[in-house]
Amino acid sequence: MTERAVPILLSRDLSETLTFYETLGFENRGAPPEDWGYLIIGRGDAELHFTLDPSVDPLRTASMCYLYVEDAQSLFVDWRSLVIPDAATGSRIEAPVDTDYGMREFAVVDRNGNLVRVGSRL
Repeated sequence: MTERAVPILLSRDLSETLTFYETLGFENRGAPPEDWGYLIIGRGDAELHFTLDPSVDPLRTASMCYLYVEDAQSLFVDWRSLVIPDAATGSRIEAPVDTDYGMREFAVVDRNGNLVRVGSRL
C-alpha cells in the first residue's frame, strides 16, 4: 500500500467550495456535502478534504496545503481566468515563480481563505 496524506481544510459553505473547485476540474468523490457536513474532492491523483465550519473568517484563516502537479505553468494558464479575485474573501490566483528550492509554483486562495500552493519541479 502506498502511503499518502490528505489535508483537511475548513469550509464556511461546502456547496460553494465544491462549485469553486469543480471550476478547476476537481470532482466530488464523496456523498453530497449536505449529507456528511464533509466534502471529498479529487482531480487525478490529488485529493482534498473539507470539513464544515461556518465560523471561518476567510481573511484570517491560516489553512494551507501543497499540490504537486506535472506542469504548474500549464495549469496556471488553464486556471488563471477561472479564479475570480474577490476582496471580501481574499480569493485569488498568484502568478508562478521559480523558487530557490527547485520548484515552479503558483498559489490559489479559495473563498474560504485556504491557500493551495501548486508546484512542479523545474
